Amino acid sequence: MYSIGLAEDDHKIAALIKNGLEENGYEVHTYQDGKSALEAFRSKTFQLLILDVMMPQITGINICRQLREDQIQTPILMLTALGTVDDKVNGLEAGADDYLVKPFHFRELLARIEAILRRQNTNNALQPNQLKFEDVTLDIRSKEVKRGNSIIELTAKEFHLLELFMKNPNRLLSRQYIAEQVWDVNFDTRTNVVDVYINFLRNKLEKGFERKLIHTKIGMGYIFK
Repeated sequence: MYSIGLAEDDHKIAALIKNGLEENGYEVHTYQDGKSALEAFRSKTFQLLILDVMMPQITGINICRQLREDQIQTPILMLTALGTVDDKVNGLEAGADDYLVKPFHFRELLARIEAILRRQNTNNALQPNQLKFEDVTLDIRSKEVKRGNSIIELTAKEFHLLELFMKNPNRLLSRQYIAEQVWDVNFDTRTNVVDVYINFLRNKLEKGFERKLIHTKIGMGYIFK
């Protein structure tokens, strides 16, 4: 049975969605405000999250953004009465997988949920849960990183940065490409955020080990080899 987390402050809408999904075989947990929803989504396992944009305490957009910053990749469907192109783009750029404008027919909501879950199942089947390179192991689900037998504690951004390197071993990655993939922003040549986080990652991943893995190509970028 798929477990769905629903953040919706309108009690009537929440009840309609919950009852309808449960009639279709889903398990649904509802949350009435952004703070309680974010706490639950960080600590519990769901196969799908449904977020209303206009939530008290923390908006659905900010919940989505914070989950993605925490490397929580659970599929997210945004619900909102805001239907402009900019509103949709904001939700998708925050990390949402789909966007449904109120009012909507329940059949469409159900169809979108089923489509998202099909894509997720396909992606899970195609992508390994663990990445390995040399003596480094990265577990995508548990977020655990080891070098040899040593556990390496990383922040969310450091983890994402290492994941990018391990998916692209022996490949030169430009600072702009790294910034776009890890921070999802257009690269500003005036900032040194990439170099700063490379140093953070090097200090944690290479300190105490003889072999260095992150190499600098001056004026070009970085290579993991």
